[in-house]
Amino acid sequence: MDPYAMTTGVLRNPDFLRFLGSHVANELGANISRVALPLVAVLALHAGPTEVGLLSALQTTAFLLIGLPAGVWVDRMRRRRVLMASDLARFLLLGSIPVAAELGILTIGMMFLVALLVGAAQVFNDVADRTYLPDLISTGQLSDANSKLEVVRSSGSLSGPAIGGALVQVLGASRTLAATALGALASVLLLSRIKAPDKPPAATEPTPLMRGIREGLAYVWDDQLMRTFVITSAAMNLFVSAVLGQSVLFLADVVMLTPGLIGVLLMSGGIGGLLGGLSGGWLSRKYGTARMTWLAVTIGSPFGLLLPMTQPDWRAVFFAITSIGLSWSSVLLNVGQVTYRQTVTPEHVLGRVNASVRFMTWGMMPLGALLGGLVAQQIGVRQALWVFMGGRLLAFLPLLFSPLPRMRDFGEIQARS
Repeated sequence: MDPYAMTTGVLRNPDFLRFLGSHVANELGANISRVALPLVAVLALHAGPTEVGLLSALQTTAFLLIGLPAGVWVDRMRRRRVLMASDLARFLLLGSIPVAAELGILTIGMMFLVALLVGAAQVFNDVADRTYLPDLISTGQLSDANSKLEVVRSSGSLSGPAIGGALVQVLGASRTLAATALGALASVLLLSRIKAPDKPPAATEPTPLMRGIREGLAYVWDDQLMRTFVITSAAMNLFVSAVLGQSVLFLADVVMLTPGLIGVLLMSGGIGGLLGGLSGGWLSRKYGTARMTWLAVTIGSPFGLLLPMTQPDWRAVFFAITSIGLSWSSVLLNVGQVTYRQTVTPEHVLGRVNASVRFMTWGMMPLGALLGGLVAQQIGVRQALWVFMGGRLLAFLPLLFSPLPRMRDFGEIQARS
């Protein structure tokens, strides 16, 4: 890699700009579809709460079903082709819903199938995405690039639902899904214009599926810092998912806020994520990526204790402060741990490692949501939030007893063979 590329801004790389543009199209479309998909079920098919809940669950079921083998399969394929194929699949799947609605043949069963298959495409996209980035830029630019990708993700989560609501009002729910399908197609076109060669997989004997899965899990667990990142992230996801599952009920029935104010407070996490993405590159350059990571989590975690103190007066702002602080620190933690994985993991196993991490950390989310409901039912919603925010505060402690606080950067670490 040219040393000059290590010191110039990542935004001067035309291929990275195309890659970033594909993320803009994808993230905006994905967040719009999260509003439009259930609205199609409700408005066009008169779906009830159980059907809407199942539709939502099916969108993430694929992470549990194929999350681990997807890493093995991605390591056997060219990464950019996987990204383009998954985007093309989402274009066709999402585009089928407005077509079926116009023809009068749309059913809830078809929507369930589309939700499951779109989720499966997203699994491959996520694994290939984090595996492909090191092919485009130098190791020294990874932290800055990951920060900019987090800006796009946070901006999408912040603006996507609002844009989705407006489009549904103007175009209707099913036609709004057509717009999100076009976003996936735009991503395919942007990825196709990347000039850097799409590297073939390593010239080794294909790894048997189960052995490949075991190798990915073992690689994560044998690396002390990577293992600590996974434990911390899994615990945080467990506790935060429990809180998120009760947030609307807490704000509406316990704090008794108006729907408009609830909507504003629920969007505040996107602001924190955006701030994290915008500050990540600067903080990593000034203090070092490793130091930025553990400092951000240490500073941000105590903000969680403000959330259960939310009241229907000026203290309503406590919910927003918590959401902004935790989202800011979570984004910087994500930038740090993704950069570390991309720095130390050999290319031939990176897909399996990314898939293993995603499986272990995201697998805690449905469990956390279920746990949140059970605990809140037993001791009350506000009391449950104290329990889970206390757990979230303690979740970062393993990082303090890892090699991370003694490090400044990940760049000097050599990949394990």
